[in-house]
Amino acid sequence: MAILRFQALKETLNRKPVKIDETDRRSELFGRNVFNETVMRQFLTKEAYQSVKDATLKGTKINRGVADHISTGMKEWAISKGVTHYTHWFQPLTGATAEKHDAFFETIGDGLAIEKFGGTQLVQQEPDASSFPHGGIRNTFEARGYTAWDPTSPAFIYGTTLCIPTVYVSYTGEALDYKTPLLRALQAVDSASTAVCKYFDKNVTKVIATLGWEQEYFLIDSALYASRPDLQLSGRTLLGHSPAKGQQLDDHYFGSIPSRALSYMRDLEIECMLLGIPVKTRHNEVAPNQFELAPIFEEANLAVDHNSLLMDVMDRVGERHNFKVLFHEKPFAGINGSGKHNNWSLSTDTGINLLSPGSTPMKNLQFLAFFVNTIKAVHDHEELLRATIASASNDHRLGANEAPPAIISAFIGTQLTEVLNELEKVTDGKLSPQEKTDLKLNVVGKIPEILLDNTDRNRTSPFAFTGNKFEFRAVGSTANCANAMTVLNTIVAKQLKEFKKSVDALVKDKSMKKDDAIFNVLRDYIKKSKKIRFEGDGYADAWQDEAKKRGLSNNKTTPQALKAKVSKQTIDLYKEMKVMNKREVEARHEIELEDYSMRIQIEGRVLGDIARNHIIPTSIRYQNVLIENVRGLKEIFEKDFKKHSKEQIGIIEAISGHIEHINGDVSKMIEARKEANKIEDAEKRAFAYCDNVKPFFEEIRYHCDKLELLVDDEIWPLTKYRELLFTR
Repeated sequence: MAILRFQALKETLNRKPVKIDETDRRSELFGRNVFNETVMRQFLTKEAYQSVKDATLKGTKINRGVADHISTGMKEWAISKGVTHYTHWFQPLTGATAEKHDAFFETIGDGLAIEKFGGTQLVQQEPDASSFPHGGIRNTFEARGYTAWDPTSPAFIYGTTLCIPTVYVSYTGEALDYKTPLLRALQAVDSASTAVCKYFDKNVTKVIATLGWEQEYFLIDSALYASRPDLQLSGRTLLGHSPAKGQQLDDHYFGSIPSRALSYMRDLEIECMLLGIPVKTRHNEVAPNQFELAPIFEEANLAVDHNSLLMDVMDRVGERHNFKVLFHEKPFAGINGSGKHNNWSLSTDTGINLLSPGSTPMKNLQFLAFFVNTIKAVHDHEELLRATIASASNDHRLGANEAPPAIISAFIGTQLTEVLNELEKVTDGKLSPQEKTDLKLNVVGKIPEILLDNTDRNRTSPFAFTGNKFEFRAVGSTANCANAMTVLNTIVAKQLKEFKKSVDALVKDKSMKKDDAIFNVLRDYIKKSKKIRFEGDGYADAWQDEAKKRGLSNNKTTPQALKAKVSKQTIDLYKEMKVMNKREVEARHEIELEDYSMRIQIEGRVLGDIARNHIIPTSIRYQNVLIENVRGLKEIFEKDFKKHSKEQIGIIEAISGHIEHINGDVSKMIEARKEANKIEDAEKRAFAYCDNVKPFFEEIRYHCDKLELLVDDEIWPLTKYRELLFTR
């Protein structure tokens, strides 16, 4: 391994940036490999084009006859661009994307063949579902699953394959993917938001949830990556001593982008442009060799698809540049991990961002309605929001001396806090003309001025308002955005539905004017959701105590957090909003518990293997060198040898002590793992891995990392942190 380490370093140091051709403008490249509106107008009949538009905008179904026309046009376009195969591209509950390629090629007898792609193949396929996670939804012999075309997300070409975004459901109709519940949640928030918008603008007929994600990642040379079995098998370094220099000088953040990384980014951006992924921002992140890219916001379903596709593209482009992209939330101890901030808002088909104040008091009252209802939704479902970003890898960020904490809170800034405090004072019942005028002019009317200079941004808040959107900062970098977006849009839809019901009741039962009713309901919501708002430092120990006093949850581990996913409140929520049924909810819960246990199991196996097969033998080898040195000193100095070999003997003893601890803890960890594996109940097994197996990781790591400081660098088998983080 030591030889591999130095070979990897030598190979890395000899790398040169890959030359990238950027002669074409980004605007000219954008969407070139996407079956977008321009292409549809060229390759589809007017009827087929309108059917796709209606399906996208109105949710209408496309009949099979029209589907044949669409598939023919799609095939002709794809073949004209050198495509040979097509695939239904979907997002099963593995966390990765999936695809099975079929050729357009088909025989017709007499030794002849044609290119064929019909409406049936476009609309539906039947991949084998037996090996995808299903959480007990179906029996093993019921292996059939169906992928069905999602016309709201355009088909695209990657390589020589036409990729058709699809949903993925079981033989009995339950969702087996991330996309299906998301589409249902988006429909729910559209319906609920549109109904509320009618209070302010009768012309609104549709509300679209928008998403702008920020993808953080690390770039590690592929040779260095290959020299670390823990990175290869678990996605993170399970041991490794912190280097003398890490991120403490803040010299990497927004610094000059290293040349190889910049070449990679330029290549990646070209691929993104071709695929219609509107990436705009790139920069160095806080930790060494950590970077970020972010796009212009899009409709949420399309944005989720683009982020899932992006992660695949990042890996493939990385291969061309001899990089391995690390998406793990915490690949290195002692420095910042990676998140995937989800910037969420709602926009009307009339072009209004509902979370952006307008030019009139009425538009600002609309803003307040959606703003306050979002905070109320977060307040009522904070445990579910925490559960939706829970994973074995994200546990290393949330509440582990890293922003954000595991406690869900909403940050809105001091100015908007003052606005809500004023609204708390609204009269219970009908408002006097003077009070209403004063509210509209001096409170609601001044919101745009207040937000104009409101650049305050709490970096430790998991859910922050940032001017015209909410930023859900706690989402992990490996996560599929659909998980968080399904929950957020569902809870906001539920809350807006309740809001309209309450306002309508006041108008009907108490003969209130619409504005009076809205002010009254908002005042009530502001009071009830006050405890979720927090303007301070999420790192501070005092916040932990304060959150406890407020009754907020602090679920630090995934097994504990996931309980909220199957609570009666959650099941009732999904059922009412028609997002998931009880069976689908429970299946996902079991899948996530199994995923947690398996990831901790893999990490335990890898750590035990490295500790016993690499660290201990190397340490003994160096210890033998020291023993030979002491023997030589004894021969030379005889009775006085102890004086001259005191330090060597001390190191020998220290090495023996660390080896003893490592070997003992590995044995205990293996036994704990065996006991956990005997447990059949998925939740109990996950808790056993969390409480009984995982604690050994830090103990074993501590002693391995101490040995790294003692053993001769020339024979140390694992590439060190300083090499992984600072070798460009």
